[in-house]
Amino acid sequence: MTYSEAVTATREFLFKRQSAYRAVFTGPVGETVLADLAKFCRANESIFDKDPHVVARLEGRRDVWLRLQTHLNLSQEQLWKLQSGE
Repeated sequence: MTYSEAVTATREFLFKRQSAYRAVFTGPVGETVLADLAKFCRANESIFDKDPHVVARLEGRRDVWLRLQTHLNLSQEQLWKLQSGE
């Protein structure tokens, strides 16, 4: 596989995954799940805690939230630039 073919395959995989995220999280049921996850992942509040283990756990949750938001809200080109480092 050439470099160009690998890039094309990677882009196609990324965009297919983005479509899957949007299919799952779009609509009333998806919105309900996202609302729950926003609370659970502390999407709109600080993850500060005196215990560094708690902070690490909360940062992991927030990382999942940010991945969901990236796939749901960015255009394909924005997502590609973020993932590829362009």
